[in-house]
Amino acid sequence: MNYRHGYHAGNFADVLKHTALCELLRLLTAKDKKLFVLDTHAGAGGYDLAGRLAQRTGEAEAGIARLASAPRTDMPPAVARYLAAVAAYDRKFGATDGKPRRYPGSPRLVRTALRPGDRFIACELHPEEVFLLKREFAGDRAVEVRQADGYKALKAVLPPIERRGLVLIDPPFEAADEYERLLRALRHAVRRFATGCYAVWYPIKDEAAAAFADELSALEPLTLEMRLGGIEPGRLAACGLSVINPPWRFEEAMREALPWIADRLGPGVSAAVRPPQAGRPAGKAAP
Repeated sequence: MNYRHGYHAGNFADVLKHTALCELLRLLTAKDKKLFVLDTHAGAGGYDLAGRLAQRTGEAEAGIARLASAPRTDMPPAVARYLAAVAAYDRKFGATDGKPRRYPGSPRLVRTALRPGDRFIACELHPEEVFLLKREFAGDRAVEVRQADGYKALKAVLPPIERRGLVLIDPPFEAADEYERLLRALRHAVRRFATGCYAVWYPIKDEAAAAFADELSALEPLTLEMRLGGIEPGRLAACGLSVINPPWRFEEAMREALPWIADRLGPGVSAAVRPPQAGRPAGKAAP
């Protein structure tokens, strides 16, 4: 349990994941019905891009920093909303020049999108991350922070009383059996809460990732991918986000946003949107 997301905050994987998350939240909160959100591996909530962890890797420079400074000609609305959310968080700490210095993790992005009556549970197991997460939301009754195994939380809180929900699953992928644990937990969650929207992030590194994606395809998700070029061996160069039961128009927004992002992140960066397998339309969960 050594993973700290601060090393990777604002990198290309966060850009993909959080652009999609902001759009999912926007679409799911468009309906006048209460929404439940569960973040199973929430992290610290917010990150200092000038801090020790982020500066050690410098990954944000090739991610959010590059995107924020890119010319905004023909910027897709989904990207504009994501960058606005990042800038709004940054302004809380006094930033005014447009260069990101603080980066919102998924819990902060979720909190910004919540309406009165919506409910949010953020789970984290790492002791230092939990401390920071609780400090991030101290006094905020709209956010329930739990020091808990996110996979066990899926069983504990699903189905939600709201009957409408978004579940973000973004594990650290430290354990050797992470893919297996994730698949078991996800299958169980979908059986308990078949109409929920699930967003599952995973690194694409080796044959285990390919096997995982193949197994995951049985749930017929919409899958987003981003790949970098010219990355030294051993560093993350590709990742995926699979979304089960995406809301209407989410796929359309991602098909517009991801190629634009890839072009601005630099040469060799590519993005793909892969629709669910034939046989079940998007928006229908597996039994």
